[in-house]
Amino acid sequence: MTSPTLFTQEFWNNPHPVYAALRQEAPVHPVTLPNGMEIWIVTRYSDCKAALADPRLSKRQGAGDNARALAAPVRSPLTHHLLANDPPDHTRLRRLVAKVFTARRVEDLRPRIGELSAALIEPLRGKDSADLVEEYAVHLPIQVICELLGVPIEDQADFRHWTSVMVSVSASAGGAGAAEAAAAFVGYLLRLIERKRAAPAGDLLSALIATRDEEDRLSEDELTSMAFLLLLAGHETTVNLIGNGMYTLLTLPDAHRRLREDPSLIPAAVEEFLRLESPVETATSRTAMEPVTYGGVTIPAGAMVAISLLSADRDPDRFPAPDEFDLGRPDNQHLAFGYGIHYCLGAPLARLEAQIAFIDLLAAFPDIRLAVPPSEVMWRPGTLIHGTVALPVLL
Repeated sequence: MTSPTLFTQEFWNNPHPVYAALRQEAPVHPVTLPNGMEIWIVTRYSDCKAALADPRLSKRQGAGDNARALAAPVRSPLTHHLLANDPPDHTRLRRLVAKVFTARRVEDLRPRIGELSAALIEPLRGKDSADLVEEYAVHLPIQVICELLGVPIEDQADFRHWTSVMVSVSASAGGAGAAEAAAAFVGYLLRLIERKRAAPAGDLLSALIATRDEEDRLSEDELTSMAFLLLLAGHETTVNLIGNGMYTLLTLPDAHRRLREDPSLIPAAVEEFLRLESPVETATSRTAMEPVTYGGVTIPAGAMVAISLLSADRDPDRFPAPDEFDLGRPDNQHLAFGYGIHYCLGAPLARLEAQIAFIDLLAAFPDIRLAVPPSEVMWRPGTLIHGTVALPVLL
C-alpha cells in the first residue's frame, strides 16, 4: 500500500480509519516519524500481543543505532527506569515498586480518591459549562500521585507542563522544547530528592531514596528516572482515560443513560473506554535485536518497532463489532495497559480513579453533554499519548 497519512492533526483527531487500513493491507509496516527516522509499526491484535512479550525486542536505551538517535536529547538522562530496561534490571526495578500498586493497596486509597474527586467537583456545581479536562481530569490523578509519592501539590502545574511537552509530537520530532522540558524536569527531581533525603516522610519517594541510600539497589540515575516515570505514568494515562471516556460516553446517549441509571455498569464501561480510545496510542518503542517476523513480515535487526495499542484493540479478528461500545462485551482482554513483563504497574490505580471519576461526575451532573459537536473536539498530537486537548461540556 502507499505510505499512510500519519502524524497530522487530521490523523490525531481520528486515527482509526488509518489503522483499519493498515491492519487490512499492511499490518506490519515501516513509517517515517516527524524527525525523519523510520520505525516499523505493528497494528493487528495477535501481532501486537506477541511483540509486547517478545524478548528479542529490547527496551534498553542504546540497544541499536536508531534507539540511540531517538534517545538524544529528549529521553536521556531519564531512561534508567523499568520501562527502558530489559531483565534482569527491569525485574529488579519492578520489584521495588510493585508492592505499592497491588489491587489491595490501591483499594485502600478509595476513600481518599473519593474525597479528592468531590473537592474538584464542588466548584463546578455552580457553573453552566466547563472544560472537563482542565478543570477535573487533569487534577484528580495528579493529586493522587502527588500524595502517593510525597510531591508538593503546588508543583503540579510545572511537571504537568513538562510531561505534556515531552510526550507531544515535538518530542518525536526532536524539538528543542522537549529537550528543555526534560532538563527542567531533571533539575526539579534532583532538588526534590535532596529535600526528601534531608527530611524523609512516609511516602513512596522517601522509600525509594532509602532503598538507594541504605541497600544500594538503586543507582542515582535509576532513582531519578523512577521518580520521573511514576510522576509521568501516574497521571498522563488516567487524565486521558477520564477525558477519552467522557468524550465517548457523551457521544452515546443510550450508554450515558444506562450508566446514569445503573452505576454498577461503570467498571465494564471503563474497560470499553480503554479498548475504544486507549489513552496510550503506541507502547514505548523497542529495538529489534535480531530479525523478527510478525504476520509474515520480517523486521530487520536494529530497526525500531512501535506497537499500536489503539489499533490492536479495534481489530475485528479479536473483537466482534470492534467500533461499537458494548457494555456486555465478553472476554474484553484489551491491550490498553500493555502485556507481558511491561504490563502497566499502575493499571489498578488508573481503573479505580476512572471508576470513581465516572460515578461522581454522572451523579453530580446527570444532564452533562458536549458543548460542541464531536467533530470539533481536538485531540493531542503525539505518537505516545492519545487524548483530547480539551473537553468543553455543558453542566
